[in-house]
Amino acid sequence: MKIVVLAGGLSPERNVSLSSGTMIAHALKRLGHRPALVDLYFGLEDPAGPLEACFDQPVPDRWKQVDPQAPDLEAVKAARPGESPSQFGPGVLELCRQADLVFLALHGACGEDGRVQAAFDLMGIPYTGSGYVGSALAMDKDLTKRLVAPLGVKTPQWKRADYTDRDIDRLTSTTPVPCVVKPVASGSSIGVSIAHTKKELHAALVEGLAYGGQCVLEQYVTGREIQVAVLAGKALPSIEIIPSDGFYDYENKYQPGAAREVCPAPIPPAWEQAVGQAAVTVYQALGLAVYARADFIVDQGGTPWFLEINTLPGMTPTSLVPQEAAAVGMDYETLCQTIIDESLKARQGSR
Repeated sequence: MKIVVLAGGLSPERNVSLSSGTMIAHALKRLGHRPALVDLYFGLEDPAGPLEACFDQPVPDRWKQVDPQAPDLEAVKAARPGESPSQFGPGVLELCRQADLVFLALHGACGEDGRVQAAFDLMGIPYTGSGYVGSALAMDKDLTKRLVAPLGVKTPQWKRADYTDRDIDRLTSTTPVPCVVKPVASGSSIGVSIAHTKKELHAALVEGLAYGGQCVLEQYVTGREIQVAVLAGKALPSIEIIPSDGFYDYENKYQPGAAREVCPAPIPPAWEQAVGQAAVTVYQALGLAVYARADFIVDQGGTPWFLEINTLPGMTPTSLVPQEAAAVGMDYETLCQTIIDESLKARQGSR
């Protein structure tokens, strides 16, 4: 199959996405497919050239390792030639029309939030993962919690805050600590802070202005960090995350050795069943498809507290979904092929 692997984009998670895309493209090549790895935002180096040739180019390795720092998006914008406001770089849509499938290796805004999926639906371009509605709902941490809390899925108490610098003192005085401050629509723990004191909360809210001043202020729940992937509607074995220092932030997620990851998680069978069922409940409630990864804190009594769900989870060298698939005997190539097969089923009738 001719498959465009779409990565990068204009998102704080573009470096993670480029790493995921590189790994996926290499796997597709080993499977006998004809992948074309493309940066959504920068597009084709020669958009006027023959598109067919893009599917026979070697897969570059320069993006394989995730940079330890999130990208400077203003610098990314400045590096793209021209002044087009489009999120699609030169030749991207034209190439996607030529493909049998687009494998979405995008993470974060404009990729995981449903906008690319909606554009492809309108154009009849098949793609991997969930559709635009489920993607948009899952990207919004507040909406996700509103939908799943009535279904018996426990989630820490929270409130959404849309604020400016004039509201920070009020929010600081009225929000109990400890708490977690999260951008409403972001991933890879970018912009996430744990505030144990009012001073830390104030600082976190100031930092949050850089992410649009839209956040979720969430009750801090102590316990073990357990994550569960759902593949084709079924939970994979859970994985426990044990950071070497601090919490599971951007650096700990993507730098080898920064966190210990144990899969299957060393938890009692009853806990495993509870966290797996909670993940599937969230997946179904949001109308997700193909695959996703849900994040939980499991307390001392074995109760899973749902935090968020990711519809295009990472596929980097240190990512969790491939590790969970490996725990049931599924290697990286088979995982990618399964995502392709399930996605084609989900997109039946899109053309």
